[in-house]
Amino acid sequence: MSAAVHLELVFSRPETTLGVTRGAARLLGDMGYAPLLEVGLPNGRRADVMALGRRGDIVICEVKSGIADYRVDRKWPEYAPFCDAFYFAVAPEFPQSILPDEPGLIVADSFGGAVVRVAPLATLAPPRRKALTLAFGRLAALRTLRP
Repeated sequence: MSAAVHLELVFSRPETTLGVTRGAARLLGDMGYAPLLEVGLPNGRRADVMALGRRGDIVICEVKSGIADYRVDRKWPEYAPFCDAFYFAVAPEFPQSILPDEPGLIVADSFGGAVVRVAPLATLAPPRRKALTLAFGRLAALRTLRP
């Protein structure tokens, strides 16, 4: 008599977060955006991934590593005033049905991702876009100096 062996890979939340973040950034890069990770916003929030498009459009991705992470973190509406498109980025095993329908949705792992639902587009006011673009460029330049 042989017993079936069931192996389940269990990833720590930090490992899941890192993988989804990398995959979402790689996807945005493939889509023609220049992504930066961990970008502080003028309202004191921090975008997990912020990306600048060829035409100056700004995308923000909020990475959710699991159900608990999503349920305790309700700050995501505060990102909207600082981007043209907002996405949740989650791992393939994340239960997508618990997410709201309004934001875009990216499913990603360490190797890449896919847009499952396109984010509705908003248009930033020109002065805010200019300020965000300058801050984004300065942050990117300063990060090149870090060891």
